[in-house]
Amino acid sequence: MPPALEPPLPPHSSPPTPEQLNAAEPGAAEAALLTCCGSHLWARRLVAHRPYPDLEALLAASDEAAYDLPLADLAEALACEPLRPVLPRQGTYTAAHTALRAAHAAYESRFGHVFVICLDDVPPTQALDHLLAGIRARLTNDPEEERVIAAEEMRKLARGRLTRLVHDLNSPYVPV
Repeated sequence: MPPALEPPLPPHSSPPTPEQLNAAEPGAAEAALLTCCGSHLWARRLVAHRPYPDLEALLAASDEAAYDLPLADLAEALACEPLRPVLPRQGTYTAAHTALRAAHAAYESRFGHVFVICLDDVPPTQALDHLLAGIRARLTNDPEEERVIAAEEMRKLARGRLTRLVHDLNSPYVPV
């Protein structure tokens, strides 16, 4: 199944800071980070380099940790990816569901892991088309080329999820 669209960030008057993540116990910080990327090595690297003065520093550290993930750690992150579907718009012909399932099955059979794509900058009305076009195009890649692309998509997903995590931790509705 394809990944789901993550909800957009709420409007914020000033950039949030990762204060709560900085102050958290190492195990709790790692657990929170693992919701952004399933690689334990990636999460441990981010925990080890705390404190982060701002969100941009955290995102830069995330990028750095993601760029040189060993193959086994990338595989771990991909294996932890949630299988939440991007559903066709209401009233869309069910052939879209069938096409999506078939494309995902073909991708997983060819590459041995779930298909990941960051749709953060894609309008919800275009997500399904973008997803189908992406998976079809990437099915033609050789395994090494696809590994590089999947790693880059994981890096982008982690950035968006980290940003949302920091926003959520700064929400007045999250208990400290």
